[in-house]
Amino acid sequence: MEGKEEDVRVGANKFPERQPIGTAAQSQEEGKDYKEPPPAPLFEPGELASWSFYRAGIAEFMATFLFLYITILTVMGVNNSPSKCSTVGIQGIAWAFGGMIFALVYCTAGISGGHINPAVTFGLLLARKLSLTRALFYMVMQCLGAICGAGVVKGFRKGLYEGSGGGANVVAPGYTKGDGLGAEIVGTFILVYTVFSATDAKRNARDSHVPILAPLPIGFAVFLVHLATIPITGTGINPARSLGAAIIYNRPHAWHDHWIFWVGPFIGAALAAIYHVVVIRAIPFKSRA
Repeated sequence: MEGKEEDVRVGANKFPERQPIGTAAQSQEEGKDYKEPPPAPLFEPGELASWSFYRAGIAEFMATFLFLYITILTVMGVNNSPSKCSTVGIQGIAWAFGGMIFALVYCTAGISGGHINPAVTFGLLLARKLSLTRALFYMVMQCLGAICGAGVVKGFRKGLYEGSGGGANVVAPGYTKGDGLGAEIVGTFILVYTVFSATDAKRNARDSHVPILAPLPIGFAVFLVHLATIPITGTGINPARSLGAAIIYNRPHAWHDHWIFWVGPFIGAALAAIYHVVVIRAIPFKSRA
C-alpha cells in the first residue's frame, strides 16, 4: 500500500484503496464483471495506530453535529410558527433532514463512509463492511456530535428551544408504542436498504456513475421516510439524533419512549443487512459454492 492513501471507508487499511468501476472492473474475476470486497476483520489492531481511523471518527462527529444543528433549527421554526402554512411545514422538515443527509454523505463518504447514523453503522457492521472497533468508535462520535449540535441550538435560544420541544422524538398522541416501534423499524429498513443498494460493489462495477450519485438516493430515502413518519414519532431512524435531542431537551416525556428510537432502528438495520446480504446478493451461498 505504499504511496496510496489508507482506505478509511471500509475500516480495514490493508484492503485495496478502492473498487474499480465501469469497464475496468470487468476482468477482475473469472466469469464476473466485479470483485466482491473481502469482509472486514472483527478487530484490526493496526487501525488504532492509524490517523485515518481518528480522522474518520472526527468526520462522523462533525457531520452529525451539522445534521442536528440544521434539522433542529428547522423543527424549531415550524413548531413556533403560528401556522404550518406560514413556514416550511412538515415537507420542509423532511427536506431539511433528507437534504442534509445528501450533502453530508457526499462530503464525508470518502473519509468515513458517511454513515452519520449508528443504525447505518450497525447494519454495515453486520454485513462485515467495517470492523467492530471502527463501528463502536463511529457510534460514540456520532452520539457526541448529535449532543453538541443540539446543545449549540439550545444555546442560541434556550426559551424558544424548550418551548418548541427541542426536536426530541416522542410517540405522538393517538399512536401506541407498537405503532412507533413499527414505524421506526420500517423507516430504518428503507434507509439502510437504500444505503446497501446505492453502495453495492456489483452495481458500482456496472454503472460508473453510481458512486457519484449514491448520496442522492440515500438523502431521498430519508426525505420520504420523514414525510411518512413525522406524524407518528417525529421520525427517528437515527439513534444519535434521538439521543442528542433527548439529552439536551431533558424533559421526562422525552425519555418515556426513548428505547423505541434505539430498538426500532437497530432492528430495521439488521433486517436490511440480512435482506441485502442473504436475499439480494446471496453472498453466503456464493461463499459456500
